[in-house]
Amino acid sequence: MKKSILLLFTLLFSFSFLAQNTEDKGNSLEGQFVDVIDKSNRFEDYKVIRIFKLAALRKNILDSVTALEDKIAASQKTIDDQQVKIGSLENTLQDTNENLTLSKEKEDGITFFGTIVKKSTYNSMMWFIIAALLLGLGYFIFRFKNSNAITKEANSKLEETETEFETHRSKKLEEIQQIRRKLQDEINKNRKTI
Repeated sequence: MKKSILLLFTLLFSFSFLAQNTEDKGNSLEGQFVDVIDKSNRFEDYKVIRIFKLAALRKNILDSVTALEDKIAASQKTIDDQQVKIGSLENTLQDTNENLTLSKEKEDGITFFGTIVKKSTYNSMMWFIIAALLLGLGYFIFRFKNSNAITKEANSKLEETETEFETHRSKKLEEIQQIRRKLQDEINKNRKTI
């Protein structure tokens, strides 16, 4: 019996320390313990506690424990809600970081044939293409001038040849006409003589 009372008092004192923060000093569990023990009667080495005070103390302890359990459950729910919110925020942060990386790539690059190319690479490619086109244009201009010069020379030689041919033909025509006249003159002479 003595051990059970000591155990009961030990439990009551431990619960009083838990409930100390939730209730004010006058109505705290510790105050109620002090009130129950100090106002109890003595019988030899034992304290006699009135049943209604013990029942009230028990009810208050159970109420305090229930309130603390409710508070712990509410705190756990708040913690769980905050962890869910933290997880959601971490996912949002990861998406934002991915979008930021993609935006930086787009800002630092140019879309070229459907792919994002760095601006420096794009500039190098464009200058290479421009240089190749200029070299090709220079080559074709050189070839054109060369071919044009050859064509002009050929045309001038053709004209020269044509004028020489016309001169030669007109001379030959005159020679043929002269030969025909001579032949006709000879034929006419021969007719007269016969």
